[in-house]
Amino acid sequence: MSDTSTLLVVEDDAIVRMLIVDVLEELEFKVLEAENGDAALVFLNDTPLRIDLMMTDVGLPGMDGKELAVKAHELRPQMPILFASGSAEIVVIPPGMHMIGKPFSIDQLRDKVRSILQG
Repeated sequence: MSDTSTLLVVEDDAIVRMLIVDVLEELEFKVLEAENGDAALVFLNDTPLRIDLMMTDVGLPGMDGKELAVKAHELRPQMPILFASGSAEIVVIPPGMHMIGKPFSIDQLRDKVRSILQG
């Protein structure tokens, strides 16, 4: 991946969000941060802005991650979506979307993001 991929990370827990962003930036991704669905939609509605992957917590306050994913796909149908959840075994994700269970290791996150971006 010669040019840097841009990831949108949506996570309401500031500490968890900071850790995810730090890891992704160390892996040389450009990272946009949002603390909830409404903040994420500001980025998603910015049509000139390239977003290669959205990673969202499932359990967001207000609009949850699944509702956000539906809106995101309406705006950006080709953008892959990666859900993160502490209860991965009981979360049913829409077809064509991806899941990583919390807690995840740096290696798991790296491998998951790279495999999604490489299609």
